[in-house]
Amino acid sequence: MKERSSFSSKMGFVMAAAGSAVGLGNIWRFPYLAAKYGGGTFLVVYIVLAVTFGFSLMVAEIAIGRKTGLSPIGAFKKLDKRFGFVGVLAALVPVIIFPYYSVIGGWVIKYLVTFATGGAAQAAGDTYFSEFTASTGEPILWFAVFIGATAIIVALGVEKGIEKVSKFMMPVLVLLTIIIAIYSCTIEGAGEGVKYYLLPQMEDFSASTVVAAMGQMFYSMSLAMGIMITYGSYMKKENSLEGAVRQIEIFDTGVAFLAGLMIIPAVFAFSGGDESALSAGPGLMFITLPKVFNSMPAGGLIGALFFLMVLFAALTSSISLMETIVSVVMDKLGWKRKPTCILVLAIAVLMGLPSSLGFGLLNGISWQGLTILDIMDFASNSVLMPIVAFFTCVFVGFFLKPKVISEEVKVTNGSFKAEKLFKVMIKWICPVFMVLILLSSVAGVMQWDLGPFDFLKV
Repeated sequence: MKERSSFSSKMGFVMAAAGSAVGLGNIWRFPYLAAKYGGGTFLVVYIVLAVTFGFSLMVAEIAIGRKTGLSPIGAFKKLDKRFGFVGVLAALVPVIIFPYYSVIGGWVIKYLVTFATGGAAQAAGDTYFSEFTASTGEPILWFAVFIGATAIIVALGVEKGIEKVSKFMMPVLVLLTIIIAIYSCTIEGAGEGVKYYLLPQMEDFSASTVVAAMGQMFYSMSLAMGIMITYGSYMKKENSLEGAVRQIEIFDTGVAFLAGLMIIPAVFAFSGGDESALSAGPGLMFITLPKVFNSMPAGGLIGALFFLMVLFAALTSSISLMETIVSVVMDKLGWKRKPTCILVLAIAVLMGLPSSLGFGLLNGISWQGLTILDIMDFASNSVLMPIVAFFTCVFVGFFLKPKVISEEVKVTNGSFKAEKLFKVMIKWICPVFMVLILLSSVAGVMQWDLGPFDFLKV
């Protein structure tokens, strides 16, 4: 049997896994939700959930991967054939996400090129984004560039491709985030935004704040997509699993925190404190922020640095998505890496084209007011991921037993400091949270009336 690829070091694993966790959701979704749900209050709730709920799920997934040495389908099947379907569902998530995520990655490259070539004023135009996405050729071109770059890195392998690129991109991403955050906080009028973002107010706390923070943390940390199981299968036994998870959390939460510090004060300053300017989705990153950058001194440079940072975040996440699909195919069919990458790339391009064309040629196709890209996002993030996480918790908590995961964590140095927390979370708390996230997401899109539980809709 061919020896499985592995990361050369614990730091290589941490950088790659943190790169997977740090994506577009950290850059635009976290600041938007923080602004909407009480600033500092949301921040505190998020951190608490990340170090309890997120920690437990990530430990479980990485341990499953390292214990079995397999990608999600093979891993669940090896541990318990009855739960093989969970691995199939987990593997399906990146298959759906990777194509449309690469479409958005292409948009990021377009804006990076625009700002880098002196087009800040052009990018700040009211119709620039809508006209670009409604066109046919250019969005497909940038989509192809982004997904092609991802495929090249994945084709180079775990150590020479994914680990090497992540070790470079992650420190640069963090450095750029810090630079832009400091700059944003020094803009005249940004003080109120900083105050709102950092100081918790008890009157802003509500059940909907918890549900929103829970959903963001869940999506942000690359859970329930098979990614952490796949990366765990490349992790060496001598590397501390618990320590690695803590470091990944610090990276992920740290970048999300800095993204809020980078965006909220700047938008506050240039909108006169209007929180509605922090609109959700592509609107924040591709419409509101270009206007902010264009209003700044040296805004062209800051905008270019911002979109370079976003590109690195998008690439490290897309690499992990494609690697999970490639790993599943290689495990299942016994193929070599490069032909597998070519097959996955070809299928992903075909799947991504409808999302790219969904704002132009195919804009007549919609469901519940959602574009093709939004439908793919809803199916993967709002439906499949909570279902996968729920069954993962049930499997680990009541069938495999938490003890098996704890033993895998202890392989390195015989200790698992958060073992009691892990057992309680994975058996009793996490499954309930998963049901709440699923109900919240689906009810919001389907516009269900939940009566006294309507606060769950985020």
